Amino acid sequence: MDPDPSQVYRPDMDPEAAKDKGSFRNYTSGPLLDRVFRTYKLMHTWQTVDFVRKKHAQFGGFSYKRMTVLEAVDMLDGLVDESDPDVDFPNSFHAFQTAEGIRKAHPDKDWFHLVGLLHDLGKVLVLAGEPQWAVVGDTFPVGCRPQASVVFCDSTFQDNPDLQDPVYSTELGMYQPHCGLENVLMSWGHDEYMYQMMKFNKFSLPGEAFYIIRFHSFYPWHTGGDYRQLCNEQDLAMLPWVQEFNKFDLYTKGSDLPDVDELRPYYQGLIDKYCPGVLCW
Repeated sequence: MDPDPSQVYRPDMDPEAAKDKGSFRNYTSGPLLDRVFRTYKLMHTWQTVDFVRKKHAQFGGFSYKRMTVLEAVDMLDGLVDESDPDVDFPNSFHAFQTAEGIRKAHPDKDWFHLVGLLHDLGKVLVLAGEPQWAVVGDTFPVGCRPQASVVFCDSTFQDNPDLQDPVYSTELGMYQPHCGLENVLMSWGHDEYMYQMMKFNKFSLPGEAFYIIRFHSFYPWHTGGDYRQLCNEQDLAMLPWVQEFNKFDLYTKGSDLPDVDELRPYYQGLIDKYCPGVLCW
């Protein structure tokens, strides 16, 4: 099996502080691999055009819960991501780790710090009873043939009914060339849910923030270099922002957990600026 392409994509950081690059997103060995493979096998079997459309209808009204951003962060204390081969601790810590990494590197972009905190909050869907394969993990377009850099591409899609469809099983599938990712139906998960939730609640963040949230798990595109046939000029202009974010999403992971209580006042200030109050989830 070829190594995951994101292993060759590295941020500028102190090599002493970084793991060996081959130890991140390792989908060939490790103590969590069986759990990770099972999650992707279910995802790649059941994420279809029909399934994704049903999930948009089910969650598009945002009537699951009313809560603040930090209440959602606290909910993630109860979630360990079963698609993640790197870490086995609650997702809430990863939110603050990512945000603090961005804050250190980009002190003048407070909206970008907040994106670090927000990016995985869509995983509250697991706590709403959704299976992890419908919430976590790398995303990919449905309605067209999966491309080579999708994780476990060769061994997990054989039972997906869409790949028996004469249209959905082609490279372009149901799309027009360079139609733009905004017009592509992505596999359902925390990225798309959180993006739609931010729009529904009218977050006052810049367009780059919405784009990062929506596509940060789309590794086959932003890191694998695939699906370019679907991209338009806006996608290519936004790609560097998603790649910059990915440095901190991926490489701030570690067991050195942040002092969350100390950080809360700063992030509460950003929440009050961009997405205040009790929100619809």
